[in-house]
Amino acid sequence: MTLGIGFLFLVIVVFGVFGIISIHRLKNDADKILKNNYETLVYNNNMLKALERLPADSLAFTLFENNLALQEKNVTEPGEKESTVAVRQYFERIRINRNDTVALAGIRQSIQLINDLNQEAILHKNQNAREGAESAATWMTIIFTVLALIAFTLVVNFPGVISNPIRQLSAGISAIANKNYSKRIHLSQQDEFGELANAFNSMAEKLDEYEHSNIARIRFEKRRIEAVINNMRDAIIGFDEKKLVLFMNSVAETLIGLREKDIVGKYAPDLALHNDLMRTLLQDEPRTELEIFADGKKSYFVNERIEVRNEEERIGEVIVLRNITPFHELDEAKTNFIATVSHELKTPISSIKMSARLLDDARIGMMNKEQQELLHSIQDDADRLLKITSELLNMSQVETGNIQLKIQAASPESIIRQAVQAVQFQAQQKQVSIKTDLVASLPEVMADTEKTSWVLINFLTNAIRYAPEASVIEVSVSRKKDKVSFVVRDHGIGIDEKYLPRIFDRYYKVPGNYEKSGTGLGLAISREFIEAQGGNVWVESAIGEGSKFGFDFPAIV
Repeated sequence: MTLGIGFLFLVIVVFGVFGIISIHRLKNDADKILKNNYETLVYNNNMLKALERLPADSLAFTLFENNLALQEKNVTEPGEKESTVAVRQYFERIRINRNDTVALAGIRQSIQLINDLNQEAILHKNQNAREGAESAATWMTIIFTVLALIAFTLVVNFPGVISNPIRQLSAGISAIANKNYSKRIHLSQQDEFGELANAFNSMAEKLDEYEHSNIARIRFEKRRIEAVINNMRDAIIGFDEKKLVLFMNSVAETLIGLREKDIVGKYAPDLALHNDLMRTLLQDEPRTELEIFADGKKSYFVNERIEVRNEEERIGEVIVLRNITPFHELDEAKTNFIATVSHELKTPISSIKMSARLLDDARIGMMNKEQQELLHSIQDDADRLLKITSELLNMSQVETGNIQLKIQAASPESIIRQAVQAVQFQAQQKQVSIKTDLVASLPEVMADTEKTSWVLINFLTNAIRYAPEASVIEVSVSRKKDKVSFVVRDHGIGIDEKYLPRIFDRYYKVPGNYEKSGTGLGLAISREFIEAQGGNVWVESAIGEGSKFGFDFPAIV
C-alpha cells in the first residue's frame, strides 16, 4: 500500500514540477516578445502616424514626443539604441524647422530600422519558444512513458500482492465459519498480511482445541436443546428445585410479557406478585383451560406441570402451556355448524309431524292397515329426529356457554310430576309402570324447573327403553343431610362397571345392545344442565341388576 501510494505521489510531483517549469518558461518567452518587441512596434507606428501630421498639426508633436519617450525606455535589441538616438536628433531639428525634409526622411529611415530589428527579434524569440515547447513536450513524453510503464507494472502485479493474501484469509474465515478449525494460512510475507495470517492461525488452533474439548460438546448440546425449545409452539418455563427461573422460550415471553434475560435466576413467586399469568401458573390447583389474550388475539392453552427428578431427587419443574387454540377453533366451528343445522332441521321435522298427524285423522280419509303402519313409522322417526335435533341444540348451548337458566325455588314434587307426565304415554305403550316414592316434608331446591325436568325425562326415557316389558321403574326423591337426591331406577339388563366412568361423556355409547338408538348426547347434556345449577350427577349399575341414575341439589334451609 505504501509503495502504490508513494508511486502515485511521485507521479503527481514530477508532472507538477515539470509542468510548472515549462509553463513559466513559455510565459517568460511570451512576455519578452510582448514587452520588448511588440510594444516597440506599437510606439513606432504611432510615431509614423504623428509624423504625417507634423507640419500642420501641433497635437502631432505631443503624440510623437510621448511615443518617442516610451521607445527610449524600451530599447532592448542591439543597434536599436543608435537608431532611437537618431530619431531624437532629427525630431529636435524639426522642432526648429518644421519644413526640414531631410530630418523627416531621417526619422522615417531610423524608425524603419528599429521596426526591422524588433521584427527580426520577434521571429528569433518565437523560434526559441517553439524549440522550448518541443523540448518540454519531448521530456514530458519520455517521463510519461517511463511512469506509465512503471504504473502498468504496478497495475498488473500490485493487486495480486493485496488480493492473494486477502483471498487466502477469506477462504480461511469461511472454513472457520463452517467449523473447519484445522484450516491454516501460510504466507511468507513479512508485512501486515503476514502478521494477520499468524494471528489467524493462532485463533484457529485455539478454536480447534476448544471444539474438541468436553465443555464445547456440552455447550453445543445445550444450544441445540434451547433451539428446540424456542421453536416449539407451546410456552415452556423451567424452574429449579428452589423455584428460581432457569429458562423460558420465546412463546412464553410473548404470553407472560417478560423477557428471559430479565428473569433468569429470579425467584418465581416474587415475579408472580406483579404478573397475573405467572401467579396463575404457580398455583397448586389444576386449571383445565386458560384463555390468554396475547399478540393481538385470544388463544387457549392447557397448563401442564412436569416434575423433573434425578433418580429420587427432585431437581426442578417445567410448566408447559400447550396451545389448543386450533382445536378450540375447530370445536367452535363444529358447535356452530351443529347449532345451525339442528335449528334448520326443526322446522321441516315439525312439518312432517304435522302432516303425519293430519293423515292419521279419519276426517282426511281412511287408510288400510299397511298404510297406518307406515304412517306410525314416519311418526316414530319424526319424533326421534326431533329429539336428536333438540339434543344437538341443547349441546350447542352447553358448548358455547349460552345455557339459559331460570333458577328459582322449586318443589321436588312438581319436578317429578312434570317429568312423569311427559313419559307416561311412552311407558304405557311398553306396559311399563312408573312408581314414585316421595319423602314427606321435602325442602325446596334452587333449580331451573324446565331443565331439571328435562334431565329426569331423559333418565326415564332411557329406563323405559332398556326396561323389560311389564316391569316397574322407580322414581324417588329423598333428603341426604343438606342435599335433595333425585333417583330413577330400572330393572333392565344393567351396565358393565367398566363403562360407568365414561357414561356421561359426549357422544359416548356403551358397546353392545346399548348402541341401537340415541346420539350419545342425552346423558352429557344432563350432566351439563345439573352442574350448571350447582348439582352433581351420578350412576350406579351392574350387569343383570338394572341401573340407578340420579342427581343431587343443595336443599334450601
